[in-house]
Amino acid sequence: MTTSRVAVVTEFHKPLEIWSVPVPALEPGSVVIRVDAATLCGTDAHRWEGGRAAVKPPFTPGHETCGTIVEMRGEVRDILDVPLKIGDRIISSYPHCGHCYFCRITRQTSFCPHGISYGASHPSRLIGGCSEYHYFPPGASFVKVPEEVSSPLAASAACALRTVMHGFELLGPTENHESLLVQGAGPLGLYTVAVAKARGLANVMVIGAPQARLDVAKRWGADHVLDLDEATDPRERIEWAQRLTDGRGPDIVFQCANTPALLEAMQIARLGGRIISIGNSQGAPLNIPQELFFRGLRISSVRMAEARHFYEAIQFIAKQREKFDFDLLLTGRYSLEETGEALKAMAEFREVKPVIFPHKA
Repeated sequence: MTTSRVAVVTEFHKPLEIWSVPVPALEPGSVVIRVDAATLCGTDAHRWEGGRAAVKPPFTPGHETCGTIVEMRGEVRDILDVPLKIGDRIISSYPHCGHCYFCRITRQTSFCPHGISYGASHPSRLIGGCSEYHYFPPGASFVKVPEEVSSPLAASAACALRTVMHGFELLGPTENHESLLVQGAGPLGLYTVAVAKARGLANVMVIGAPQARLDVAKRWGADHVLDLDEATDPRERIEWAQRLTDGRGPDIVFQCANTPALLEAMQIARLGGRIISIGNSQGAPLNIPQELFFRGLRISSVRMAEARHFYEAIQFIAKQREKFDFDLLLTGRYSLEETGEALKAMAEFREVKPVIFPHKA
């Protein structure tokens, strides 16, 4: 194994190319995996469309990756301090430096200025999931995947679910009587429904589209859903949520849609409610009316996740797989050559979570 075939974005919103690049020389503490499955999310689609200005072509997409270790240098241990070996199946957190203010003092490694994000680098670095092989640099934390968790589901846990786990950590304790509204029915929103129901929250509501995604939300236990394509008036959506919460509004709102939705979340949440903002998109700056600052809201925004959230995500899928049919989240299956088609389908909301299988034609 000296080279790897990779899918490459050479121009925004254009078909991808397949390149062959050398596998980098391993540094101490680094790992190379054979990519078993790479799932795509909205961020990948935004980058392909040119919506993430900081990512310049050429780059290899894919930051949700599960694979089997084929090479490593030196002794490498997983997040539980267990030595890894060739043949282990893993997911990986993003590498960070380990010595800056955010790594050592605040223990918020997602803010590390020297951190490395997957799926946004030149193909020669081999740190994108849409590739036959993936290089994990030193500084990452590795989570072994249990046999009962499939590689596609493990890959999806490496972004959407671990971010949701971070959001629930920032939210703090919840009570069974509390109501929770989810804005958005993509992977973030759907995983939020699952975690909320697993926590025993009494009233979980979802506003999103298209209908196929809302059907998954209902299958996973959502108590009420509202089709965003039909409820186009924000006032209608606010009144819907109030009717379902005795006129107060939800105790908790998870914003899993886009940045402008945060303004609506501030109007939907009850007085003194809590908002977790995960969804992110570019757009015009928010114009927040002054009266919303007197509603006593607590708003927390989520930036990626810490290594512990990757572990929590894998454990959640392993422990809750009998209660939730997580495979409903996985839609299309694509080869490496079809990565561009998968990105286009994701951008057009025709897929929930497409899966790339780099070693299958």
